[in-house]
Amino acid sequence: MKESYENELTPDVKEKLKKNLVYIGIISIVMLFGGLTSGYIVSMSDNFWLKFPFPQPFITSTILIGISSITFILAVRFAKQNKMTMLKVSMAITMLLGIGFVYNQFKGYGELVDNGIYFSSNRIMVNEGRYGDYFSLKVNGNHLIVDGNDYFLEGKEVTPTQKEKISQFAAQFIEADALHGLKKVTNYGNDFVLLYKDEPLTLLNENLMKPDGEVLKNHDLYRLKYFAYHLKDGRGDFYIRGKFGKDFQVYFKNEELSYKDRSLYKGNQKLNAYLQNSAMDAPDTASSYLYVLTFLHLLHIIVTILFMIKTVTYSFSGKYNSEDNLGLRVTGIFWHFLGLLWLFLLLFLLFIH
Repeated sequence: MKESYENELTPDVKEKLKKNLVYIGIISIVMLFGGLTSGYIVSMSDNFWLKFPFPQPFITSTILIGISSITFILAVRFAKQNKMTMLKVSMAITMLLGIGFVYNQFKGYGELVDNGIYFSSNRIMVNEGRYGDYFSLKVNGNHLIVDGNDYFLEGKEVTPTQKEKISQFAAQFIEADALHGLKKVTNYGNDFVLLYKDEPLTLLNENLMKPDGEVLKNHDLYRLKYFAYHLKDGRGDFYIRGKFGKDFQVYFKNEELSYKDRSLYKGNQKLNAYLQNSAMDAPDTASSYLYVLTFLHLLHIIVTILFMIKTVTYSFSGKYNSEDNLGLRVTGIFWHFLGLLWLFLLLFLLFIH
């Protein structure tokens, strides 16, 4: 029924219908991303906001999708010129470049995760289990000092090997609770000692005891679990990895903040207690927006690539030629739009994020 109806339409009407459907889809997507980017700007203007470098694979994917638009343009030109071999080559390259775009996007997400940047709304700063609030650590008789995301022993930043040993020690306390106590803990007492409110804890019969002989209560073990979780992951005061001011920045109401002595500063003025607490509870909305914007675009790319399989198949089967290439041109229009949309998102995130 559908084929017989389409056969009754003149080529001009058929082309107009198909293009209008594509344009309606484009307008809908523009409205969607327009709303998201507007929400991004509004959210950023009145909140604590994390900024960090754009993942390099996202830049690579931009180059790939740009080249793929060129090869798609060439494919349409070859179809109009009945150069079937060149049409096949151009469409095959376009498909491979599209797949390369998808691969680099996921590679970029992997880079974000490796840097401690997740889609789920982690806070910008560590709150529960923050080092020094309740628990701290002695390593070989020396106090471990945490400042920002850096660890220090005797005034020197710890080595990767030392940090790994601290991580392995801390991992033993993640499952601690009042019901099951602690599993077998090694290296306690000589290499490592936990401190509770600056007082050393004793490990006895799988229980941690304060100097007065009181066993840690369940709520303290809960705090210890989060404390250990952060040390295991090599985390300091921020969920994102790296050095404050070098690898990432924190803004408040679009003004860059500094960080020293484990406190946020606006210029030379330390933020008041209310804002410090607000910063501790502030979710990492910036990273969530980054994931939503880029992943929604990626979904449109993946769906279009799946549809493009049909276009490539038609190219190889000889369906497209100088007289019949509407499907190829319509798919190209949407592909070019997605490329321009990605370029807009890239520039938006580079200069705004």
